[in-house]
Amino acid sequence: MSTYFKLHYHIVFATKNRVACLDKSWRAQLWEYMGGTVRGLGAVPHGVGGFNDHVHLLIDLKPTQLIPDVVREVKKASTEWIRQQHMRGGFQWQEGYGVFTVGWRERDAIKAYIAGQEVHHGRRSFREELVDMLNEAGVEFDPQYLP
Repeated sequence: MSTYFKLHYHIVFATKNRVACLDKSWRAQLWEYMGGTVRGLGAVPHGVGGFNDHVHLLIDLKPTQLIPDVVREVKKASTEWIRQQHMRGGFQWQEGYGVFTVGWRERDAIKAYIAGQEVHHGRRSFREELVDMLNEAGVEFDPQYLP
């Protein structure tokens, strides 16, 4: 028998110190670039988006791909892109990230959630959003280490 899989992950991370530096005028280009990076790594991007201080990725990985490796490469490539295209240095992502598994039945809802980040963050901060995500997933965390 063949091996079958469909592994969806919702990954979130913020800019260092949650600096609101992801400008609306070029965010769509950044999301597209990050999606291309995910594809270049052999993964499948279903949704890339966020707000001025953070990003959400909804991606499929193969069982042989390691989440930390994928996140590291996406952060590395996007950092270089931001520095070269828009900020000429100094930009950094936070060190950590949140990752949540997503069932195939929930994939479209998470994709829509990511697409609605501009509206969503008119009402809530990234920290509030992340705390809710962690609580909903049953993740134990120390608030002092949240962005």
